[in-house]
This record gives sequence, C-alpha cells and structure tokens, in this order.
Amino acid sequence: MTYTPTIGLEVHAELKTMSKMFCGCKNDPHEGEANAYICPVCLAHPGTLPVPNEQAIEMVLLFGQAVGATVAEYSEFDRKNYFYPDIPKAYQISQYAYPFLSGGELKGVALTRVHLEEDTARSQHDKGEGSLVDFNRAGVPLMELVTEPVIHDAKTAGDFARELQLLLRTLGVSDANMERGEMRVEANISVSKEAGKFGTKVEVKNLNSFKSVEAAIAFEIDRQIKVLENGGVVTQETRGWDENKNKTFTQRSKETAKDYRYFPDPDIPKIQTTSHSAFSAVRLAEKMPKLPNEKRLDYRNLGLTSEQVEVIISHPEADQFFATLVTADVCTGDIARLAGNYLTSDVLSLLQSGEYNLSDLDPVHFLELMTLLQENKLNSRVAKDLLPNLFGSSIGPLTIAEDRGLLQVSDIAALQTTIDEIVAEQAAIVAEYKAGKEAALQFLVGQGMKKTKGAANPAMLKEMLEKAMK
Repeated sequence: MTYTPTIGLEVHAELKTMSKMFCGCKNDPHEGEANAYICPVCLAHPGTLPVPNEQAIEMVLLFGQAVGATVAEYSEFDRKNYFYPDIPKAYQISQYAYPFLSGGELKGVALTRVHLEEDTARSQHDKGEGSLVDFNRAGVPLMELVTEPVIHDAKTAGDFARELQLLLRTLGVSDANMERGEMRVEANISVSKEAGKFGTKVEVKNLNSFKSVEAAIAFEIDRQIKVLENGGVVTQETRGWDENKNKTFTQRSKETAKDYRYFPDPDIPKIQTTSHSAFSAVRLAEKMPKLPNEKRLDYRNLGLTSEQVEVIISHPEADQFFATLVTADVCTGDIARLAGNYLTSDVLSLLQSGEYNLSDLDPVHFLELMTLLQENKLNSRVAKDLLPNLFGSSIGPLTIAEDRGLLQVSDIAALQTTIDEIVAEQAAIVAEYKAGKEAALQFLVGQGMKKTKGAANPAMLKEMLEKAMK
C-alpha cells in the first residue's frame, strides 16, 4: 500500500541581540559562569515587569522581509502556561493569536507564521546527585518559525533547515549553531494512504543536527507505516530522537493549544508595528544584506559551479572574502573562476588545518596570484606551493616568485638546454617512449619540472620533449 508522508517543521532560533528579550541582562547564554547574567525580571521575582526588546522585533521583521512574509499591523505577547523546573515563571511569554509574521516562503516551502518568545533556562543533570539550573539562557530571545504541512520527504526537510540556517546567518540575526542549541528543529509527521488527508500527527522534539532531522523523519515515517500495516493505530504524542539507537521514543502525550491556556500578557502593551519608525519597510530594506539566492545568481554568472557557490555562501569567512574579490575590476572571466576554484579547495583546506586565518590573506595578493596563473607566469603546482606564504605576508606573490626563481619559463631557447640534458641522461626511458610506452613521456616531463624547480611550462616542456625524441 502506498502512503503519503506529510511533514511540518517548527524551528526555534536564538537571536543575536545585545540583551535578553524582556530585560536588560546580557544575551550570552553559552559563555561565562552559570547564572552570571540574571536579574529579578528573568528570574521572575514578584512585582517585576517585562519590557520587549526592540532589536529582537526588528530582527524578526527583517527576516520576514527576506522571506516575503506579511507583517502584522498589530501584535501582542501571550502567556503560555506550563511547568518545567527550568521555566522560572511557570509560564513562557510567547505569541499565539497575533504573531509578528504570517505567510512567506523559503526553499519552496510555505511558511505559516513566525513569532517571538523567550527561551527557558537550562537544566544540568551531571553535576552531582541533584540537578542544577543555569538561568543565563532564561529570557534569551527566540524566533519560532512554523511551516505549512507541505513537506513530504526527509531530504526536503533537511534542505529547508540548511537554507534557514544560511539565511539567519546571512541576515546576522542568529549564529544558528545547532550543536549549541542556537537552532532547534521539531518535526510534525503523519502518514496517510488517502490523498489529501492527513494522518495522526506525531511530533519529534529537539533535533540538533541536519543529519538527525533527516534520520528521525525517515525513521518515523517508516515506524508509522509499519504500525498501520500491522493493524494498529498511530498515537498522537511527542517523541524524542535517540542518536545512539537511531530511533524515536515516546516522551509524553501531545499538548494542544487548549492545554497551554494562552491569554494576552497583561504586563506588555500591544504593539502597533506600523507606527514604529524602526519597523518600517524602508528602514528594514536599508539593513537588508545580499541574500543567498542573489549571491547564487551573481557567482554562477561569474562562471563558478553550483558546488563551488554553495561551499562559498555556506562559509561566512569565505563568502565575505569572495565578495571582496569580486569588487575588483580584474576579478572576471578566467580569474574569477580560478579564484573560486582555489578558494573552495586550497584555501579552505589550509583553514581546516587550523594553522591559517582567512583574515591574514590579502585579497589583492590572492588576485595577483590568480592573475599570474591565468597569464601562465606561474604553473598550478607552484601557485599551490606559494599560497601558504601569502598568509600574513606584506609581500605579493610576484615578488616572492621572482626572488625564488619560480616564474614559469615558456621561452624555447631557455628550455632547450634542459631538454638536451634530459634526453642525454634518460636514454633508457627515451628508448621506452620510442618503443610505444606513453607513460615514459610523463616521467620525462616530471624530470624537466624537477630540473627547473617547477618553473617550466609543462605543456611546452612536453611538446619540446616529443619533438626531441622523434
């Protein structure tokens, strides 16, 4: 029997504001000592009053403009009531009926809504016999995004989450590091064999990697189909994901909106977004950076492959570096393609070693190296060897190459002596080549490159050797 999976995602992202969502405490939940950034407001002491963070609202509205969402003229905060040890008030200030954003689209997936809320504190269970609570995270601004249930496979869900992370980082509103809990994904999954009809929805909570998102959804689809095929009934519930066993497990029955007893927070005034100058579409447009799809188009037009483009735009340092390169008049055509190739392979490989920082590589020197390559003044092997020397150097590659005698030799007269020496010294190999062993020619070219310390033009060296051995 054919089943149709239906998936909707809920994603929480911590926003990079200076202070927390409803108080002036520093927004830095991952650094410093436990409970270093707390106050009576985020500890929910009696008589304290929350004040909404303007920067957090602005970040959400900026995101909304990037995804084409509709901004609410009127919005309000609500109290979402439930008890956990790490929620100091026994309710969370969130949004229900009037979120800041509705609609929009990202990576072909329609969005339902985007709203603001506060994060909880963090419980720690590995510090002794009891459990401890760190309130540094309590009150950190959270953007929650809810998609329409229009996803039908695990890969599409994973691709959406990756694109969301990229957009959040591009906008500068969140670091969205999943391993640090700065972006958390929850998936609502159902299966049905009736077209256009949803099955019973199961929520899988707190997926903290793209691999987990895809694996948990794939497992849950398979699990639900097996339950139905065996004559069972899928239970609406909340499940967790076990990384070690690669399976979901029951956590609790699924709450509904009614269970949370939402009502407008009486301590926070209603927000008229249209009457606030900081939230105007014009002001937001002025702060909008170039978005990922715009970069994709620009970089592909320069001749980069789709794979190179994705590597660059997903690596913030490389993206900023390449954006600087393309502002130079020389960075077009072959030079742009060479720059993209070397950046996504050799440069990133050096960065991964941990010994180099991209901030130490002068874009002018890098483009000079690409130009020397394009003009055949350096061969690829020498360019790769020179590249590490450019990090932290005030001397350009041309000067270094000249000082070391590394500039490519393409002069026939200058190479002839080398050719004569090789033919005389490698008589046995020359004989093998004349007998039809093509691999012998490559060996002889290698000998020429060795004699010239990599400075010879290998194509010219090959051509001259072939003529000399006729």
